[in-house]
Amino acid sequence: MHITAGFSAELRQSLMNRMGLYRHRVFVETLGWQMQCRDALEFDQFDREDTLYIVAQNENGDVIGTARLLPTTRPYLLSEVFPNLFNGLPPPRSPEIWELSRFAAMDFSGTTVAALDQFSSPITTCLLRAASRCAMEQGARRMVTVSPLGVERLLRRIGFQSHRLGPPTFVNQQPLFACSIKCM
Repeated sequence: MHITAGFSAELRQSLMNRMGLYRHRVFVETLGWQMQCRDALEFDQFDREDTLYIVAQNENGDVIGTARLLPTTRPYLLSEVFPNLFNGLPPPRSPEIWELSRFAAMDFSGTTVAALDQFSSPITTCLLRAASRCAMEQGARRMVTVSPLGVERLLRRIGFQSHRLGPPTFVNQQPLFACSIKCM
């Protein structure tokens, strides 16, 4: 597995396109998220010049995982789309806290093609560790994310310290919660 990290201006356009196609396949086609996508590329208003991407590729160059890091000093997904997950508290805004979003670890050419498989794959562990390192390189001490409940067990199993920022809330019939993860 090969991990590439960088801001959009630093990444090859071909890799950005493959990442957008991969995200569409994961989030729209597999998970059924209702999103406006152009040319089957999944990008939204949070894919900006200050967005840091982490992309995992297999030996053939196929994208098998992605993560997006956003500074919380500007609008970010959790603060703008899911502020209710903070249980009435204001969303974090600090240069020491970055948001982890659009996290996916599904190898469509291999064995992790079921949506739930991504939470237990080796890709997940490598991608989380890479995202944590990249966030730390930007000055982060913590990452925040919106997650399904099963992520807590995964984080504990692979050695990450995390805690809920509010109680789980049902969004589209799925229990989600805001999570703070210590970078390591």
